[in-house]
Amino acid sequence: MRNTWKAWISGLALCSTAAVFAQTPAAGTAPAAKPAPAAKAAPAAPTAAAAADKAKAKTPAPGGGAGKVWANTSSKIYHCQGDRYYGTTKQGEYMTVADAKAKGIQPAKGSKACNS
Repeated sequence: MRNTWKAWISGLALCSTAAVFAQTPAAGTAPAAKPAPAAKAAPAAPTAAAAADKAKAKTPAPGGGAGKVWANTSSKIYHCQGDRYYGTTKQGEYMTVADAKAKGIQPAKGSKACNS
């Protein structure tokens, strides 16, 4: 029985050694290099003119004040003082509510009546 166990253990040792050698590369050969990932294209940087237009749109235009509304001339809608778009749209001008209505410009939807 001892011989059987010795044969079994030595056979097991040979199998495990063979499995280890099968997984390791031969001496002198380098492992295959992984291909480099493709570089992602960087998003286009905004131009200086676009950045200036954006900053200009957020800064209220000079003028305005009490009794004046900001009339967006491209959309034909006016905005009251304190409104998010008061003086900040790309195209527009300050005028009184009466002047805006005379030019066919309507109040912004959902806006409260201007306190003028």
